[in-house]
Amino acid sequence: MVRPSVSPWGAPVLLVKKKDGGARLCVDYRELNKLTIKNKYSLPRTNDLMDQMRGASVFSKIDLRSGYYNDPYHQIKVKESDIPKTTFRTRYGHYEYVVMPFGVTNAPAVFMDYMNRIFRSFLDRLVVVFIDDILVYSRSLEDHREHLRLVLEVLRERQLYAKLSKCEFCLSEVKFLGHVISVEGIAVDLTKVEVVI
Repeated sequence: MVRPSVSPWGAPVLLVKKKDGGARLCVDYRELNKLTIKNKYSLPRTNDLMDQMRGASVFSKIDLRSGYYNDPYHQIKVKESDIPKTTFRTRYGHYEYVVMPFGVTNAPAVFMDYMNRIFRSFLDRLVVVFIDDILVYSRSLEDHREHLRLVLEVLRERQLYAKLSKCEFCLSEVKFLGHVISVEGIAVDLTKVEVVI
């Protein structure tokens, strides 16, 4: 994932506490991001994603695990010529990523493209993907079990792992991307609105 580096590049690092009590190594790539040509891959509009699910009555939410050694972004290899640009400095030395690090400007778009490619045959039929959040939806419990099996099989084949504590399975109502989704339709998640107010 990382290797020692002699690159003239070098971003500072810090450890940031996560909600679950763990820590995340954060590399401050702001200077690199200023110089980066931005990927024009557009992230999907939430409303477009929600329209796919009309008529569904069973939902499962899968949240991909993140963390230093198992971050979903680490599935993507960095182009050899760009590896030196990912260098970060610690008091123990300089290191560079050989896989896509968290914090580079194009990481969300590159990962979203990857997720869309691996789930292409299921998009608009049984799954909504938004970066590392996955929602499986079906009209019946019987269909849902099969849909869930198909999605989990893709994740297993790609060695993408879910954080079980954040997953929810076979629900009639689910909160996803700031919305509450059920057989009755889609509504704004008022708990998210309260945070803004």
